[in-house]
Amino acid sequence: MTDFAASPNAHLDRLDPPILWKHFRFLCDTPRPSGSEAAVIDGIAQWAAAQGLETVKDAVGNLLVRKAATPGHEQAPGIVLQGHVDMVAQAAVPHDFQRDPIETEVRDGWLHAKGTTLGADNGIGVAAALAVLEDDTLVHGPLEALFTIGEEVSMEGALALDPEWLDGRYLLNMDAEEWGSVYVGCAGGVHVLLDESLPVLPLKEELRTVQLAVSGLKGGHSGIDIGLQRGNAHVLLARALLAVRESVDELRLVAIEGGTMSNAIPRDAIATIAVPADQVERVAKTLEGLQQVVRAEWAHSDPDATLSLNQAAQPESEALSAEASATLIDLLNALPYGVARWSDELEGVVETSNNIGKLRLAEGQLTLDAMARSLCDSAALALVARIKAVCRLAGFSPATSNVYPGWTPALQSVLLEQFQQQHETVLGRPADVRVIHAGLECGLIGAKYPDMDMVAFGPTIRGAHSPDERVDLATVAAFWQLVRGLVERIGRTTPAAR
Repeated sequence: MTDFAASPNAHLDRLDPPILWKHFRFLCDTPRPSGSEAAVIDGIAQWAAAQGLETVKDAVGNLLVRKAATPGHEQAPGIVLQGHVDMVAQAAVPHDFQRDPIETEVRDGWLHAKGTTLGADNGIGVAAALAVLEDDTLVHGPLEALFTIGEEVSMEGALALDPEWLDGRYLLNMDAEEWGSVYVGCAGGVHVLLDESLPVLPLKEELRTVQLAVSGLKGGHSGIDIGLQRGNAHVLLARALLAVRESVDELRLVAIEGGTMSNAIPRDAIATIAVPADQVERVAKTLEGLQQVVRAEWAHSDPDATLSLNQAAQPESEALSAEASATLIDLLNALPYGVARWSDELEGVVETSNNIGKLRLAEGQLTLDAMARSLCDSAALALVARIKAVCRLAGFSPATSNVYPGWTPALQSVLLEQFQQQHETVLGRPADVRVIHAGLECGLIGAKYPDMDMVAFGPTIRGAHSPDERVDLATVAAFWQLVRGLVERIGRTTPAAR
């Protein structure tokens, strides 16, 4: 890997454990938003080759690194260390995720990025896998490190995984975010997409274009944080547009811009609208009243939710027809968002949900990406059918993509037992066994490797998929002890003890 001497992240080299943090520094210094993982994959491959390790890359860009067992431990169960290299690109400051490094800082025992997502999801897991590969003091059986691409947007890497590629018996997915827990199941997901061309007509001279903006929301991970009942900028924008439409004689939609990722709860959104020039003040008063209502409703989840009205950057000559504008506003208000059902079996766990993640309207072209999740695959499909029905009632033609299965829990497994023994050694107690309302690659990998035993775990990460993302440094140090100890425990397993 390149030595980034001028890196803004040199301070990471002083954190504990240095063998892990030096690899995370490389990840921070190498831009890796979803869809642009080639540089980081190539950097890992070059580093691994320099270590004398076998590397192979598949057609979509996944990378597999193999390390032979410690002499005398060749018969121990093979381990696959697995993580995805891409990160969610969200920023509250100007930042080019294709070119700029992630700048980090330590505050109160947590590592933060400066105004952007940190990429600890899943960079810490990737760094831990690289540290295991580097640590020649470890006693281990056959090791494979699987670095996948595109997890945050489409599960592309895991979807394309060759079912004959991996040899390992146990898979350690290091993409969980709650230290002290181990995950043995996860939600599956389905994307519902709209790509529609809507009628555009000239604007009458008496109409004036203004921008209605939603900001100040917390956002977050559309799986992990959906149960916190946080506001979605698209939902609030739709509510505001409906209120404005009912307060004026005419409303025409010019453009909408909101959300960058289907699996992130959008924090802000903007709609450019045309209304009668003499009724702009009425629009402002409507928004003022709605903001008071929203602040009261969301006092705990999103106390800084803000609705604002601004002059459009430039006058517009065209907009959607009044009928198309009304239909789209109604559709956005009708689409389900948030928790659809809580689990009956797992207290406090979301079973099924939907997030409206990406929304665009420009020059009459509408695109929308919603993501339904569920611990029950049939429930996810039922929610998708409902969303598609609403879209069809509005005259649109929805499509689905990136369907991926959930990961069915296996509460009685040899790997889980070994994990719990090592967890008790490190933490003094067994881990809390959980399932997660988020899409882990374990579901897809398990479908291709049904005999593979899997667990998912990681340090404490908060605010994933938002600029508030941060990782607890103390838990990273303990996480490394757990990873290292578990690899060695399994590596010392004899064939008869399997």
